[in-house]
Amino acid sequence: MTLRIRLFAHMARGRPGFTLEVPEGLTLADLPALLRRELPEVPWLEKTLLAVNQEYVPPTQVLHDHDEIAIIPPVSGG
Repeated sequence: MTLRIRLFAHMARGRPGFTLEVPEGLTLADLPALLRRELPEVPWLEKTLLAVNQEYVPPTQVLHDHDEIAIIPPVSGG
């Protein structure tokens, strides 16, 4: 199945989005390991948030063909 991946802030680095082929039955919790192989140069932080189709969902969420996954790094301000 195909997922649409969206990156934000410093994680985008000129590549704000791409598609990724993944196996059926993948959960949100399974996705970071696949993404690390696809994007080894992207800094993966413990606090990174993942959203599916513009909603925060639990890690047990099963992903479906054409889901959009937003990878949102922590932000700070001052």
